[in-house]
Amino acid sequence: MPLWLEKFFNSNAILRYAAKKAGSTRADGLEEMTISMLNGDEGYQSKELQELIDFLKNHEKPDVVHLSNALLMGLAKKIRQELNIPVVCSLQDEDVWVDAMKPDFQEKLWKLLHEKSKDIDAFIAVSDYFAQYMQKNMKPEASKMHTISIGIDTSLYKVSSFKETPEAVGFLSRMYEPHGFGIFIDAFILLKQNPDFKHIKAIVTGGMTGDDKKYVKKQIKKLEKNKLLSDVEFIENFKTENLIHFFEKISLLSVPVLKGEAFGTYQIESLASGVPLVQPNLGAFPEIIEKTGGGVVFEPNTPEELSKTWAKVLSNPLKLREMRENGIKAVNEKFTSMVLSKEVLDVYEKVVSKMRNSTKK
Repeated sequence: MPLWLEKFFNSNAILRYAAKKAGSTRADGLEEMTISMLNGDEGYQSKELQELIDFLKNHEKPDVVHLSNALLMGLAKKIRQELNIPVVCSLQDEDVWVDAMKPDFQEKLWKLLHEKSKDIDAFIAVSDYFAQYMQKNMKPEASKMHTISIGIDTSLYKVSSFKETPEAVGFLSRMYEPHGFGIFIDAFILLKQNPDFKHIKAIVTGGMTGDDKKYVKKQIKKLEKNKLLSDVEFIENFKTENLIHFFEKISLLSVPVLKGEAFGTYQIESLASGVPLVQPNLGAFPEIIEKTGGGVVFEPNTPEELSKTWAKVLSNPLKLREMRENGIKAVNEKFTSMVLSKEVLDVYEKVVSKMRNSTKK
């Protein structure tokens, strides 16, 4: 690309315009670009990688570089070589990206991820479940793997008052099929067929992209057909400061992701606010509930089973209170940003010390 055209695309005006058009990135169709990124200085982004290296050399010179996900591992080799510093890489939901690609690319990508894992000094998975998953599929050196959960700043959340008579169930995530929004809506319709829960509402937040509008309209039509639309509240603004009002309204949170998830920060946010979880027995969900005592799991991940589990929990105020207190306590002891930042720092110190010692030799 000519330099004048590159400067045009990098201009503030064009970047602001592009940001306004932002949506969810689809993996489908980006197979070649993903492989190019993983190929690092041998890929099509080699010029941009060198610009990054030059910036780090001349402006920052960090002690360690931490990559946000495994799909960026193509950067690691050149960073280590030219800056002589270790590279750490987080692991969270890379499988979602790989699984969305064409089948013939999936095997190729896992092999390439394995090769590039050799350039990483330490991996930090967000859950034991996902550490084991990546150990099986990416096959990195076992000694490099660490598990450190995602933490939150608990001061940003307010513990909601306990309701002896539950008022609502909540959904906090992107409103689309893979995150089980349809299962949530169907389960709510089933729950409302029970006269004991006629008063229960559903509160939904988390947003959607343009791709999701047709799917969300389909769920709304189901509610209209069952004359339940007035019992569901959609909250458009789901910024952290507004989540306080969301959590104040609900007694349970459920996000029935179809295939589970590597972590799900919304669960910790919910527990910090005094709202227990009802989650499918998939991914890291059972691990988080076991570590916190702040909820229950159900299986299979169907509307019928979710509805039954809601009914069972909502009918037991003593259990609700117990899970609520367990969750608040566990988050403050195990899942705060300060606690987990120290664990990350410990990993940094170990890889920096190891590289310095090897350099001296």
